[in-house]
Amino acid sequence: MTGKIVGAFFGFLLLRNIVGALIGLYLGHLFDSAVKRFANKQNVEQWLSSGDSKQAIFFYTTFSVMGHVAKASGNVTPEHIQTANEFMTHMGLSKEQVAEAKEAFREGKSLGFPIKKKINLFKQYFGKRQDLCQFFIEIQIQTAYSDSILEPAEYELLLNIAKQLGFTKRHLGQLIVMWEAELRFQNYKKDQQQKNRKYERRRSNSSSSDSGDRQRQNNTRDISSPSVADAYALLGISENETTKEIKRAYKRLMSQNHPDKLVAKGLPPEMMEVAKQKTQDIQSAYEIIKKARKF
Repeated sequence: MTGKIVGAFFGFLLLRNIVGALIGLYLGHLFDSAVKRFANKQNVEQWLSSGDSKQAIFFYTTFSVMGHVAKASGNVTPEHIQTANEFMTHMGLSKEQVAEAKEAFREGKSLGFPIKKKINLFKQYFGKRQDLCQFFIEIQIQTAYSDSILEPAEYELLLNIAKQLGFTKRHLGQLIVMWEAELRFQNYKKDQQQKNRKYERRRSNSSSSDSGDRQRQNNTRDISSPSVADAYALLGISENETTKEIKRAYKRLMSQNHPDKLVAKGLPPEMMEVAKQKTQDIQSAYEIIKKARKF
């Protein structure tokens, strides 16, 4: 606006008529537009370099790629939708954030989704953060396993994403094995929680506490707890590792998945609960190994 006023004023002074004023007004408009574009560019650059923008990129890329992984085998199953919804619930998203996540998921499963472009943008901001890249890949693995089956098309997509982010085929294979073990830990935990809730309801409605206790015992006998082999797999190590190597692997994973550290590096705060769940699973696996190895 300032450019327009000054331009009109000097145009009128130079030509002493309304035409000069109009020419000056137009030149001033061009000046204002240039200044505005420059200011907007600075604002955009500042936003892109801020922590908020990095977290927004991580958030949107995560859910859009989840949608793309879900669509990889041809159809998005109810299990894929359930996994995405449970993920949002676990994160404790607001209504606005849920809407954004669902929009990103829909974009990812749409025809012609530019997966390479999206991963390149993600890599631009997080490529040097292997822990965040691995966290991102693990979420996509979890999505692929929504229906408990890793389809060939899903695996190929995961492999392409992993390679684009600097991970080898072998590394991806290890992450898949670790997730399969972690999945058994999580399923066991869910089963325990569900059966404990059922027991509590029965006990509150039962006139005989002894009967309720026997019912609980019968329920828990059928639950298959994670094995020692699962615990080793979750930590990404073999049963032949020394105690020192086991402790080192445990400490590395706990540090790598520490929620506060991940957020400081660009993980959206809403995903802290996901990171906490992972550290709990790592802790559970370590405790099983400690008990088996007696150290």
